[in-house]
This record gives sequence, structure tokens and C-alpha cells, in this order.
Amino acid sequence: MKRTLEIGSYQTVWAILHRLRSVLIRPDRERLCGKVEVDETYIGGKESGLSGGRAKGKKILTCIAIEILEPKGFGRCRMAPVADASSESLHSFVVDNIEPGATVITDAWQGYRWLEKNGYIHDRRSQRAASARGEDLGELLPGVHRIASLAKRWLLGTHQGAVDSAHLPSYLDEFVFRFNRRRSRSRGMLFYRVLELAVAHGPVRYQDLVMSQSPKAVPPKPPRQRGHPPSLARPSPSRPWRQIPNSG
Repeated sequence: MKRTLEIGSYQTVWAILHRLRSVLIRPDRERLCGKVEVDETYIGGKESGLSGGRAKGKKILTCIAIEILEPKGFGRCRMAPVADASSESLHSFVVDNIEPGATVITDAWQGYRWLEKNGYIHDRRSQRAASARGEDLGELLPGVHRIASLAKRWLLGTHQGAVDSAHLPSYLDEFVFRFNRRRSRSRGMLFYRVLELAVAHGPVRYQDLVMSQSPKAVPPKPPRQRGHPPSLARPSPSRPWRQIPNSG
């Protein structure tokens, strides 16, 4: 984008992209309904010496919810980092993203025992029981496993895995925006939707995006040559014959 628009500062392009990512979620969007799978996954590199599947470590625990369509297929999804796998953290994610009365499909983790008391239909699937029956554990929650794999591959491929924890929510919002509109036939309408969301949200300042508010000890050197987008009214020096006719 920096090269295409001939913008002199990479910092400017970085701020533009993060401003757009910060407005991709509509505040009054509808919650998921019907049958919804919910699970957690860790985003980050491998760590040795962890005690169990939900041991915190340095990786970021992320909750995933995905609608299951009948007879097959997936609907909309939601993703958000959570502090831990406690009932309080899971309760906040489920209530914010799933409509009461929906069927919530989870594993046998104790942090989901409150679902039936809060107006949800809880479909509890035990990995231990499935393993004893000789069933494939990957088929218990196929939707969230698919979303987790796609999101991690997208972060690793597009962003080379270099996603800071402070900006991970924005990257997940971008993935959810893209996934939920994967069947859109008009790419121009997606761009229109981004502009519409940008206008509907409040202003996002650069100081709201950076992690450190303190100035750098050594100020960065400005670019030697500042680029500007080529003007349509000014022909290229190598093509003087491409003059725009006088409208008068």
C-alpha cells in the first residue's frame, strides 16, 4: 500500500490500516442464534513445559463462536481474546455474542455449566466419553476447529505471525469481517461497508493505536524523498502527449 499510493511514511500507512480495522465491528450487530459451537484456542507459538490444555503461558486465549447451519455448513462467527477460561470470562463472551435461547454446543469444561441457568440450551460433548467410544475427537466441535485453523493460517500467512497482543483484537475483527462476508459477490459493496462503518464510528487518533505514549529517545529520520499520489490532471513527463482535454 505504501508503494502503490507512493506514501513516504510507513507509519502513516500502518495508522490508516489500524484505523480501518478498529471500525470493522458494528456496535449494534445481531448476536448469533440457532445452533452455535463455542470453544477456546490459543494463538501464539509453541511453548514447552505447560501443565495442560488450558495452561496460560505466554500465548493468548481466544474464544470462538460459530453458527452451525442445517443440513450442513457454517454461518457467522465471532472471535475475541479473553483473560482466562474461567466462568466469568466465558460468560461475558457468550452473553455478548449469542442470543438467549440458542443451542450452545461446548465441550465438557466446567466453565460452561452456567449456560442452562441463563436461558441457553446446552449441548455438552465430552471428549473423554467420545475417546472411550472410539470416535474422532475432531468431529465433536468441527466448526470452531475449522475457524481456529483458518484464523491461525491467515495470521501466519498474511501477517507472518507477527501480531502483538495489544492489536490482536483488531486483527480478529478483520478476520471475522472477511469470513462473515466470504460469500459476497460484490467486492465493491464490501469497500462501501468499510467506509460506512468508518463514518458511523467516532474518530480514531494515532495516540489511541500506539502502545507507548512516550516519545522515542532517538527521533526517526524523515524520508529523503516524500512521495505523492500521481495527479490525474498532470501527465507523466515521459508521456507529454497524454494531455487532458480542456473542458472549456
